[in-house]
Amino acid sequence: MASGVIKVLDSLYLNDVIRRALEEDIGYRDLTTDSIISREHRSRAVIIAKQEGIIAGLEVARRTFHLLDPAIDFQKAVEDGERVEPREVVARLEGCTRAILQGERVALNFLQRMSGIATYTRSLCELIQGTKADLVDTRKTTPGLRVLEKYAVRVGGGKNHRFGLFDGVIIKDNHIVAAGSITAAVKAVRDKIPHTVRVEVEVQNLEMLEEALEAGADIVMLDNMDIETMRQAVERASNRVLLEASGGINENNIRAVALTGVNFISVGALTHSAPSLDISLDLV
Repeated sequence: MASGVIKVLDSLYLNDVIRRALEEDIGYRDLTTDSIISREHRSRAVIIAKQEGIIAGLEVARRTFHLLDPAIDFQKAVEDGERVEPREVVARLEGCTRAILQGERVALNFLQRMSGIATYTRSLCELIQGTKADLVDTRKTTPGLRVLEKYAVRVGGGKNHRFGLFDGVIIKDNHIVAAGSITAAVKAVRDKIPHTVRVEVEVQNLEMLEEALEAGADIVMLDNMDIETMRQAVERASNRVLLEASGGINENNIRAVALTGVNFISVGALTHSAPSLDISLDLV
């Protein structure tokens, strides 16, 4: 489902992220495990979902254990994007007990976080089924984990907005203030960027929408507009540009927003507020 996202799960980037997390947790030694368990001790373990949700991040969990001991046998019981039920086994592993216990918390932290994002994303996608709107994420991500969190959004059925400041133009309110107007900001950008890059402009009212249209924006973000104003904006744009709704959108109003006819709905809460899915690891 999410294979088209940046191929981060096979990259050195992922190893670096996991190593930093392991170093943060283990430091120079695991006082508890190293004192109790010998190097030769082996165990079997299961990773279990403790609540219903969408799984994401199994490759990250697998890589966590393999960085500690490549000999650990990690077998997925489900795939990323599948819905699991409480007490359902997500993965099984066997190998060095020390490595399993030392990697447990880090692997679960990644898996719980990513699965929580995928679960919340799926729930919002289901609410806008049958409309023309696509659900997209934002840059409101955990520093250093953006690619993993955006991957989880894709697993949940959402789409990715720009990954950073480097791969897309969005002229926001502060850019407009600094430039003096929407028209001036759009012109300045057009003079500097390749012609293949689309320009998005954030607006808060219908007057700003008109200026953005006249300035030649390709996409207009309707920021914190009420439903009626948003509906009028869709009528005025009349298929001249793509429209994105943003700001204060949640499970209570997302369906109404989608029915206005916007093309995209961006929700920062997908990555900054999604609750982690409860997942545990048990030795058997």
